[in-house]
This record gives sequence, C-alpha cells and structure tokens, in this order.
Amino acid sequence: MYTREYKNTGDQISLLGLGCMRLPKVEGSEKIDRAKAQEIVDYAYAHGVNYFDTAYRYHEGDSELFIGEALQKYPRESYHLATKMPMWMVNKPEDVAAIFEDQLKRCRTEYFDFYLCHALNASTFERMKQFGAFEYLQKQKEAGRIRHLGFSFHDSPEVLRKIVAYGPWEFTQIQLNYLDWELQDAKGQYEVLTEAGLPVIVMEPVRGGALATLCPESDEIFHKARPDKSIASWAIRYAATLPNVMVVLSGMTTLDQVKDNVATMTDFEPLTDGDRKVVEEALEAYRKNKTIPCTGCRYCMDCPFGVDIPGVFRAYNKCSIGGNKNQLRTEIEALGEGHGPESCRACGKCMTLCPQKIRIPERMAEIAAMIKE
Repeated sequence: MYTREYKNTGDQISLLGLGCMRLPKVEGSEKIDRAKAQEIVDYAYAHGVNYFDTAYRYHEGDSELFIGEALQKYPRESYHLATKMPMWMVNKPEDVAAIFEDQLKRCRTEYFDFYLCHALNASTFERMKQFGAFEYLQKQKEAGRIRHLGFSFHDSPEVLRKIVAYGPWEFTQIQLNYLDWELQDAKGQYEVLTEAGLPVIVMEPVRGGALATLCPESDEIFHKARPDKSIASWAIRYAATLPNVMVVLSGMTTLDQVKDNVATMTDFEPLTDGDRKVVEEALEAYRKNKTIPCTGCRYCMDCPFGVDIPGVFRAYNKCSIGGNKNQLRTEIEALGEGHGPESCRACGKCMTLCPQKIRIPERMAEIAAMIKE
C-alpha cells in the first residue's frame, strides 16, 4: 500500500483510507451488516490500509459502534482512527463534552489519532465558536486524547480562509474529485489549504459512486484509454495525484470495491498529462447529461414529510442517462408510497443540510411534474 508521511512526524499514513459512511447494511435499515463489513475492514487492514474514518451520525450512529468493535483485534498503534464532532447537534457547551466522551466509549479507544469538527461552513463555524468546541477539543489534545485536530468542510474558499485563520489546525478534509474541482471550487479550497500548509484528506473522490460509472459515452472513453482499469480507479488516482493530499477516503460498500481500490493504491500510478486529457474528455461527455449532483450522503434525511430524497435523485440520475419517463415512474414507485417527490412540501429543511447546495424543493417539483406528464 502506497503511504505518505504526515508532516515529517514519521507516521506513515496509507494513501487509501476506509470511509465508514457507506458500509454494507442490513436490508431495510441503516444498521451495518457486521459480517460483511468486518470482511471489508479485515481485507483493507491486511493490505495496508491504516486510516479508518467514521463520524457520530454515520449509519444513524452505528458506524462508530461498529468500527470500535471491528478494530479491537488489531494493535491500537497499528492504525489511525478518525471521527468527528457534529457541530449541527451542539446546542450548548456541555454537548461538546458529552458527545466526545460518548465517542471514546463507542469506539472503544482512549484517544483519536485524527479528530475533526464535522462539516464546517459559515453557519456551523459560528456554532463552533459560540459553544467553545475548538477550545474544548484543544484541551483534549493537550491531554493526549486527540493526536491531531482538524475539520471537514463544505463551503466557499472565502469561508475556508476564515476558518483556517481561526486555528491552529493540523489538517482539513474536503470534497474533491474531478467533477467538483470546478463545480464546487475544490481547486480553490485545495489551494487555500496548500498555501496554509494544511494536509488535505479527500472525501467523496468518487462522488458517492457517481464517478464509478458515469454515462455510456464517458465510460467508453475511460475503457478505451485503460481497458484494464475500473472507471472508479480514475477518480481515486485523480485525487491521489495531488501532492498535498495525505489520504483519499473511499466509502466502500462491497468487498469488490475494496479490492479494486486497494489494487489502485498498492501500485499507485499518478495521472500523466495524457491521463488528464482523458479525464477532461470523459467529463465533457458526462456534463452533457443533466444529472443532479447528489452524493447520497443522507445529511438531508429524514424528511419530515417522508420523501426519500437521495432515492428520488438516484432514480432521476439513472433515468437521465439513457432512460425515459416511464422508467423514471417505475423507479419512483419502487421507493414506496409517500416517499416520492409528490410528498415534498417545500419546507426547506433539507436545503440547510445539503453539502452540495442542491435546491432540493425545486428539483422535487420538477421531477414530480415530469412523472405526471
């Protein structure tokens, strides 16, 4: 497994990290299928992955519990464990300490190697300051319960500069992939962090699976260039090629995905200039399809009116690439009664939570109108 040294500390971090937001689930719930997920963790660890990333609300709280169990068989010093403080759940200073102590118990550990203020943006940054979260976490770092303190981020480069200046921070996690390099100005964010000397941890390198298979035209471009490589491997390599990237997180749901990503990062090949041209050509073909940039993170859920927001967008995107309205109706009906776009009441709650800044009520109205035609 290809590794990069963290800030001249001697710590070698695997370039591939296991993200624990999309582990295999028990059918019909957010609960993790422990047997299948343990197989994923064991294979990753056996092949050199030593960075494991979870969060308080992943899998509705089950992710931290699972990874705490799954890693018990391994020496604590042999891996790096990361989790996050959900700032949107903090309503008073005491909440910060209560959540942090709960996380240590859930993860069955005495310390976190990497700890993040989760999903900071202009709003949650103010909450962080209001409730003294940074100061509390700094004290935990001084006490040896956090080795490295950073934050994950969803906002503009301008907001990022303000948060970076509030530090001292040691690293930052951002959404970065070849689609969002321009679409969400990941380029600008990466440049801010590189200028500040903060190593980057990449989330959503495959955009929730959207870049594992784009559209037939794009897929053909990738296959023609490298018939021996998966479509997803191009996205993983794109992020990993950037020199200030320390870890590329991938939320892997199947063992086959783990094997593919491990193979990509074991014999890691940075993108060449020719490879970049292939990516641009494939991306141009993909942009011609009118897809919705949903990653399936589920931060918008649960909808108070029952809409399966990621499910609706997944159905729409699937049908926008070579599908038709009849197929879209079938896909929406499969979500179950009351879970389709027609149940949306445009309350706007979801929009305050969406990292992709999707105008969800508007898109729901558009899709509802489409399936009525």
